[in-house]
Amino acid sequence: MKVLITGITGFVGSHLAELCQNLGDVEVVGTYRWRSPRNNIGHIKDLELVEMDILDATSCHRALAAVEPDWIFHLAAQSFVPTSWSAPASTITTNVLGQLNLFEALRSLDRLDTRFHVCGSSEEYGYVAREETPITEDNALRPLSPYGVSKVGQDLLGYQYFRSYGLHAVRTRAFNHGGPRRGDVLLPSDFAKQIAEIEKGLREPVVKVGNLEALRDFTDVRDMVRAYWLALEKGEPGEVYNIGTGNAPSIGEILDRMLSMTEASVEVRQVPEKMRPSDVEILISDSSRFRAATGWEPQISLDQMLSDTLEYWRERV
Repeated sequence: MKVLITGITGFVGSHLAELCQNLGDVEVVGTYRWRSPRNNIGHIKDLELVEMDILDATSCHRALAAVEPDWIFHLAAQSFVPTSWSAPASTITTNVLGQLNLFEALRSLDRLDTRFHVCGSSEEYGYVAREETPITEDNALRPLSPYGVSKVGQDLLGYQYFRSYGLHAVRTRAFNHGGPRRGDVLLPSDFAKQIAEIEKGLREPVVKVGNLEALRDFTDVRDMVRAYWLALEKGEPGEVYNIGTGNAPSIGEILDRMLSMTEASVEVRQVPEKMRPSDVEILISDSSRFRAATGWEPQISLDQMLSDTLEYWRERV
């Protein structure tokens, strides 16, 4: 079986590539742009790469015609929420138009039976009242960022192409996930890198933070990529699935857990540049639909994920 992973050079893409290869009898092909850093995939052997720009319809058509994948995991995206505030048009164009180009390429190639993973996000839910938690797939979508809006667009575009053309699209709404290789602009890597730098005397003993009150449902990335595989293996085409642990500590509690893993004396300081114009206050998943369909259960604890993330940054700063 041949699997195509768009955005393979990213955090999630690299872990998914490892999982696919470890399953055996899976040929993995990844897309990249000429300027894509490859440090996340440098250790992965026998990995085929094809250059593709999701914003160029011709590029998408050529890549899919050359690879002829059986499954596509579409991870390439502008995925940093704060950047979506400063570059909303670019975020929506990259995420929505990019996926549309892939869909149209499959349609023109008459490959609508290709299994396509639409990688959505819990940010689609946006404003959620506490009485609406844990969040089911039937909850209203009230995104609070341009990124969240872009993910709603991808999500509904997947549904539309399934209904209109019979595309074998399976949609997921992943809640927060972390682990080794997560970029330092995202939590909990942001905390981990700051702590590692403090331990080595590379910065003042201050961890700069944003909103610590928000509640987030964190899954380890290695559990998340297992879920993505199961979504295409066992999920129903056209269906949408939440993926998360069902537990949502506050960002402050996550920071406290990480600080308990260091002997450094650290001051915590809230700074304006890490605050968002509007923030999603609570995200707790109800993933019972997905678990019933696939048998998935998270295997890696929050503390293990945080410890592995901290060790990753200790080795790199």
